[in-house]
Amino acid sequence: MAFTVAIVGRPNVGKSTLFNRLVGRRAALVAPEPGVTRDRREGWARIGPLRFRAIDTAGLEEAAPETLAGRMMAQTARALEEADAALLLIDGRAGVTPADEFFADQLRRLHVPIILAVNKCEGGAAEGGVADSHSLGLGQPIPISAEHGEGLADLYDALSPFDSEAEEGAAGADDVLRLAIVGRPNVGKSTLLNRLVGDGRVITGAEPGLTRDSIAVRWSYQGRPVELVDTAGMRRRAKTTAPLDKLSSRDAERALGQAAVVLAVFDATDAAGRQDMAIAARVADEGRALVILLNKWDLVRDRAAARKAVQDRLEGALAQVKGVPVVTCSALTGAGAEKIMPAVLSAFEIWNRRVPTAALNRWLEGAAQHHPPPLVAGRRLKLRYITQVKARPPTFALFASKPTALPKSYRRYLVNGIGAEFGLAGVPIRLLLRAGKNPYAPN
Repeated sequence: MAFTVAIVGRPNVGKSTLFNRLVGRRAALVAPEPGVTRDRREGWARIGPLRFRAIDTAGLEEAAPETLAGRMMAQTARALEEADAALLLIDGRAGVTPADEFFADQLRRLHVPIILAVNKCEGGAAEGGVADSHSLGLGQPIPISAEHGEGLADLYDALSPFDSEAEEGAAGADDVLRLAIVGRPNVGKSTLLNRLVGDGRVITGAEPGLTRDSIAVRWSYQGRPVELVDTAGMRRRAKTTAPLDKLSSRDAERALGQAAVVLAVFDATDAAGRQDMAIAARVADEGRALVILLNKWDLVRDRAAARKAVQDRLEGALAQVKGVPVVTCSALTGAGAEKIMPAVLSAFEIWNRRVPTAALNRWLEGAAQHHPPPLVAGRRLKLRYITQVKARPPTFALFASKPTALPKSYRRYLVNGIGAEFGLAGVPIRLLLRAGKNPYAPN
C-alpha cells in the first residue's frame, strides 16, 4: 500500500515547487510572495521507482484559530494526521529561523516520523544553512534544490523505508553504484567499458569522437549491481565549438555530476597532460570519488618514470585531494583490468564514510596543540568544535571564534589532517567554517 508524505514548513521555503517537482507537473501555484498555498493539495508523486501520495500544505505560522492563517494551520494539522511521514522544508539560504525552530519543536511532539530537507542548495549556495540545520535536532538534513531537481536521490533514500512493498521486493539488494568513465577523446573509454562487461556493448575504434552521448550499461560485479556510463571525450572548452560537440560535452559533464565514482582514463603513453589534470580537477570540484586509470599500459616502456610523472602532476594539480588511487591496465588486452573494480569500491566506501564527532574533536584538540591557529589582533583564534555534516563527499563544519580570519594555509592543514587521520585518501573533503559556539553543547 502506498504511503503518504506531508510537505510542511514556514511560508516561501519552496514547498509547492517541491510538490510540483515530485508529481511531475505544475499542480500547485508557485509565486515569489509567501502564502500562495492555502488549502492542502494532494497528488501522486514519484522519485524513480518510488511512488507515494504527497500533500502540499500551507506555510506554518502562529495564528489564532478563527483567522485565515489559523484555518490554514488546521488544514496542515489534518495533513500531518493522515501522513506516514512529515517532510519539513527549510530555506538553506536564509538559514535556520526562529519560526523553523518553533515548528520543529511542535513537530517533535507528534507521532509522525520527520525528514528534514534544506531547499535552495543548488550549486552549493546554502552549505552554511545545511550545517546550521543540525541545530534543529531532527537528524541528518537532506540538501536539495526543488527548482533544479537536485538532491532527489538522497530524498529517495530517506523515503524508501516507508515503502513496505518496495522494501519487500528489494530485500537484501544493494543500491546500484553509478560509475562514470571520463577522459579525453581516444584514450580507450569505450574499450574499457566493453572489457569490464565482457561484451562489445559500445562501438570502439581508432577514430576519436566515436562516442557522442553518454551510454549507460547495467552490469553486476560479484553480485553488486553497477551502472557503467561511457561518456564522450572531454575537450578543452576553447576547442569545443561545433554544436554537436557542445551537446556531447554537456552530456558528459551531466553524467559526471550524477555519478558516485568517476573513473578518469588517461592515455599512459601520453599521460599527465594539462587536459587530463583539468578533467581530474573537475571531478574533485563536483565532489565525486575519483580513481585514475592509466590505460594502454602495455605500450609504456619506462613504467616507473610514467607512474612517477603522473603522481607528481596529481600532487600539484589536485592539491585539495590527497592520495587519489592510480590503477594501470590495458583495456585492449585485459591486463590489469582485475584491479579496477576493487579500487572503485574502495573509493566509494571512503566517499560514504562518516567519522564520529567525538573522534573528530579529539583530533582537533591535538591538531591545534601541534600547530596552533594564528594570532589575529593579538589574540589567538579559537577552534571550538567540529562535526561531520554529511558524506558523499565527507563534509565537516568547524566552529571557530573568527572563521573569516582563518588563513587558507591553516585550512589546508586541517583538511589534510582530517584525510590522513581518518583514512579519507582520494576523495574531496569539504570544510565549512562557522562562527559561534558549539551548537550541540547543553544550554
